[in-house]
Amino acid sequence: MSKKPLILVVNDDGITAPGIRTLIKIMNTIGDVVVVAPDSPQSGMGHAITVDSTLYVEKIHIDNGPQSEYSCSGTPADCVKLGVREILKRKPDLCVSGINHGSNSSINVIYSGTMSAAIEAGIEGIPAIGFSLLDFNWNANFEHAESFIKTITERALKNGLPEGVVLNVNIPNKNKKDIKGIRVCRQAKANWVEKFDKRQSPMGKDYYWLAGKFVNLDQGEDTDEWALENNYVSVVPVQFDLTAYQSIKQINTWNLND
Repeated sequence: MSKKPLILVVNDDGITAPGIRTLIKIMNTIGDVVVVAPDSPQSGMGHAITVDSTLYVEKIHIDNGPQSEYSCSGTPADCVKLGVREILKRKPDLCVSGINHGSNSSINVIYSGTMSAAIEAGIEGIPAIGFSLLDFNWNANFEHAESFIKTITERALKNGLPEGVVLNVNIPNKNKKDIKGIRVCRQAKANWVEKFDKRQSPMGKDYYWLAGKFVNLDQGEDTDEWALENNYVSVVPVQFDLTAYQSIKQINTWNLND
């Protein structure tokens, strides 16, 4: 009998979030699960790590599943580091992050704690996938996402991922019958047009709330935004080597040593 894969589960919405509870349930049907997740929401933390304060990890028990669970005081990236270095007895076969409450498509991958956890696992040489549902509601219904998550996870375990690549998976907030399938895409060129809502405290001190809108600048039909708008699950291979290789030759024309 083949040994079950060891799966590390992390997220950024906190260990009690409905999204991670659903992801744990799915992963329990695939392998042996260890959860290391933040003890409170860490959305938008990106790849932040804790360097100027102590970290705490507590073994906890939330439901009746067979998984082992640890609540961590740090960021999503901290959770992966501690899971790999201190908690797990061996390198996991896979790390899955999510299910995030809200989209991590396009430029959102840069800010995402969910995807940063997956990327941190990738840096450690662990195949990794970040899963997100396009619904920010805490009580979002994840049921229609389960079969897609299981399929993608099982295929990743069977086939492996290219070196230096993790997957960014976003799932439309639609009924399962309305989702047309899964598309492997590129990241759309899009960004946030931001503004700040300036207010004043009763003490006369200025403060700000970040606001803005998401603008898709990409009309391509091979992007994650197009796929999601057309009711497909989007899968974007993400590389964490940020080198713009195509620009090296051009920058060398600057004759920097002259």
